[in-house]
Amino acid sequence: QVQLVESGGGLVQPGGSLRLSCAASGFIFSMNPMGWYRQAPGKERELVAFITSGGNTNYAYSVRGRFTISRDNAKNTVYLQMNSLKPEDTAVYYCNTIHQSRLYWGQGTQVTVSS
Repeated sequence: QVQLVESGGGLVQPGGSLRLSCAASGFIFSMNPMGWYRQAPGKERELVAFITSGGNTNYAYSVRGRFTISRDNAKNTVYLQMNSLKPEDTAVYYCNTIHQSRLYWGQGTQVTVSS
């Protein structure tokens, strides 16, 4: 079955960097679009970045120029490189994909940006 497992979250100071990973299994990874979302306390889940099977990317305005999404099809893994982190980036980060018309989510990884 489809599994998405995120890792790489943690506590970082403002201006710092983190790289999130999402290991995928249960589907043909190279053929699927992948997304990173986040949900802050009391807020709705929002799209952060998206990458197509062909490698085209799109970003939320709030992270453009600071975050980079990438994928390694040989490792069935999608990454989110986050630089110049701000306190407002604090959230649980989830990766997702669509497989056979159904959305799948990982368990999430907490990112906290604080001094």
